[in-house]
Amino acid sequence: MATTEECRSALGRLSDNLARAEGGVRSATALDRSLSCHIKDLDVTFTGRLEGGRIQVVDVHDGPPRRKAEIRLAMTGDDLVAMVDGELEFAKAWATGRVRLEAGFRDLLRLRSLL
Repeated sequence: MATTEECRSALGRLSDNLARAEGGVRSATALDRSLSCHIKDLDVTFTGRLEGGRIQVVDVHDGPPRRKAEIRLAMTGDDLVAMVDGELEFAKAWATGRVRLEAGFRDLLRLRSLL
């Protein structure tokens, strides 16, 4: 099982990957939105912002998200690490319910290019 620090590191690597992305992925992540990522098996939530194509983690706390972020993710730590490492495709994980993504309709339309 992935640790909290491994998950924080994975979010950092994901942020770096998004910042280097081009084309549709880059434009899809060029949002300014609050973000939460609940790691279900650790029952810990990372909160921050998706801004300028980067994820900025501001806080980490025990339990589910305290506030409703504009973009909300939920998954296990192992799935987060596997996705960032390229061992698990986001679209497959989302389609099978391993990853939950919630956002407003317009944001979902923009983020669909990540699938």
